[in-house]
Amino acid sequence: MSWPGFSALMNAWWFLLLVPLIIFYFLKLRRPRFDVPSLALWRQVVNDQRVNSPFQKFKRNLLLLFQILLLCSLIIGAMQPYLSRGAEQARFLPVLIDNSASMAALDGPNGKSRLDDAKEKVSKLIDDLLADQRLCLISVNSTARKLTDFTDNKRVLKDALAQLDVTQVPSRLEDGLRLAQAMSRVQPIETVVLISDGNVPADIEFELPFKLNFQKLGPGGANIGIVDFNARRSRTGWDVFARIEATQQKDDSRNGPPTARSLCEYELLQNGQSIKQESVSIDGGRAERLVFKVPTTIAASLELRIKPDGFDSMTTDDVAYLELPAPRQLTVFCPRSMETYRNALENLPDILLFPGDSDEPKAVDVKFAEGPIEIGPESRVTFHVGFVPDELSKLVELVSGQSEVVDWRRTAPLLQHVQLLDVQIADDPKLEKGVGERDFEVAGYEILAQSRSGPLILERDRDGRLDYHFLFHSDRSSLVYRVGFPILVQNVIQIAAQRAGLLDAKAHGTGTLPPQRITPDTAVQVTGPNGYTESATSDKNGFVSGLGAPYVGTYEMTGAETPLKLGVSLLSSSETGLSTVDVLKFPEVPVHAAATVLKTDQPLWRWFALGGLCFLLVEWWYFQKRPSGVPA
Repeated sequence: MSWPGFSALMNAWWFLLLVPLIIFYFLKLRRPRFDVPSLALWRQVVNDQRVNSPFQKFKRNLLLLFQILLLCSLIIGAMQPYLSRGAEQARFLPVLIDNSASMAALDGPNGKSRLDDAKEKVSKLIDDLLADQRLCLISVNSTARKLTDFTDNKRVLKDALAQLDVTQVPSRLEDGLRLAQAMSRVQPIETVVLISDGNVPADIEFELPFKLNFQKLGPGGANIGIVDFNARRSRTGWDVFARIEATQQKDDSRNGPPTARSLCEYELLQNGQSIKQESVSIDGGRAERLVFKVPTTIAASLELRIKPDGFDSMTTDDVAYLELPAPRQLTVFCPRSMETYRNALENLPDILLFPGDSDEPKAVDVKFAEGPIEIGPESRVTFHVGFVPDELSKLVELVSGQSEVVDWRRTAPLLQHVQLLDVQIADDPKLEKGVGERDFEVAGYEILAQSRSGPLILERDRDGRLDYHFLFHSDRSSLVYRVGFPILVQNVIQIAAQRAGLLDAKAHGTGTLPPQRITPDTAVQVTGPNGYTESATSDKNGFVSGLGAPYVGTYEMTGAETPLKLGVSLLSSSETGLSTVDVLKFPEVPVHAAATVLKTDQPLWRWFALGGLCFLLVEWWYFQKRPSGVPA
């Protein structure tokens, strides 16, 4: 049942204006002058005076009635009446609007996008905004951005809503919820509205401090897109792999997925020139893998385009980019004092070892370091032996004594095919009292191997730099005499080659660019599609990280010694598949998609204002423009 209410009840004081209005009519009497030839006519004047007394006049005065109705209509309109629809009276209401890539999906040929549907819902919410309510619009994609502050200015809200566009990045709700949580510390927020197509992760690591109203939009239409694009180096060039996926559309009449096949044309371009063009047939809900041979010994830019034969609800995922680096030798720095490692490195192919006959570069791909004082150039991957890092000195101490490896992570890339059982070590790491594995994780380290008394091998991957730490010195162990030692060194080289992009290449997804290694403390400028630009400065280690990549296309980084070119694509199976969830699983409580549309209280002030205008027009017509013959 709908109940009326008033959101500005204090304006009822304006009803007191009825008192001076009525008093004015009491005092309004105006007596006309009469010239009479006889005193006998004074009796008629006295009778007229008695009839014109204030209360007698008040009994039959249509003009007063119209003006009372007009004043009451205006006052009731000022009290902001509304018809309650059962919605919660949220005075401060944040509205999270999903504008990730899947929100561009159309519901059919020449149809509207999911974002357009969301805008219609939010626009109605703005139109029904009550006088004491404030809205805050927040866009949510891979991050969150506040479009407006809390405001009741409908023009500001609608202008911000009109400027909202779809972003070409996957969806991530946590940032939007955290932003609403931060706002709740300033304003009393009890309910947050989420408007999305449901193409979001089902499991969300966030504890809700408020009620979440999940308004799920209707699904998009059929879609085909590229979800993977990578390459692996071969003897003659590169083996390129791509994966194309089609959505699994549901048939409401059968409540199941159809088996219809979609025809899709694809074209592979190398440096802007087409090198292969064919067609492929894809079943709904499945993927097709494409394999190409690209013979090249120089750097190349690849672009894969697809063109579905039928309706395609999204175009963002119909193109993918991949940059193939030129082949080169892996640069390695190993001090001459680390003779056992240099002997193992000299037997590996495609390696340029320093120090050697040529001058050392400013940066290398991998470096071996002995002791706490590093020498040599900077590196992406560093292999430390024989000491405990300074930041871990309060957690573990290395003392003389016998130890052996009791457990190691066999799946770690560094230790694959390396047998550490029965390896004798002349150094013994001792954990400080109360220290556990969690303390190393907090410090950013992962334990790869450990003895009975403490860790032996650690890994840290931070800010694009990978560090391995052998807390013991390998020369003070039996490891250097085992078959696993050259395999260990080869694993380090493989990891470094992969980090340098010499073994394989992978297309980057939208969101942020991967960390890039350039000259330390160097300012760079990044330019991308749609006029996107961003500036940054490399850190002391030469890494540039955190650069945005909001659009699909090619990005160029200038300012470094060698300009860099990076291809960015959507490459999201969840966004391309348009898969949706009906339940958001939070740690404490699941949130189901609302079964009904968002309820809003219906404001009625417009009708009372219109009624007041009608009373005014009737009064004007009746007393000013009434045609002759119409009874007064």
